Amino acid sequence: MSQFTSIGANDGNAAIIGDNVYIGPNVCIIENVVIGNNVTIGAGSVVTKDIPDNATAAGNYAKVLNYNKPGRYINNKWKV
Repeated sequence: MSQFTSIGANDGNAAIIGDNVYIGPNVCIIENVVIGNNVTIGAGSVVTKDIPDNATAAGNYAKVLNYNKPGRYINNKWKV
């Protein structure tokens, strides 16, 4: 997760975020959306709908751009 990211909801639950997800700077994730595993979200995006596994999404409002190696930008994965 990059700087200046907002995740929240006005009513109900906030987002559910999967594993191995890259969230670019200045992204807003709004309301009860599900972000799948191995997803990349581009900088400045506003996510208002679910994003499926293995997708790259961007825009205002975010939409899926492709399914070509979305995790390629994640080099330092969190290890537990």
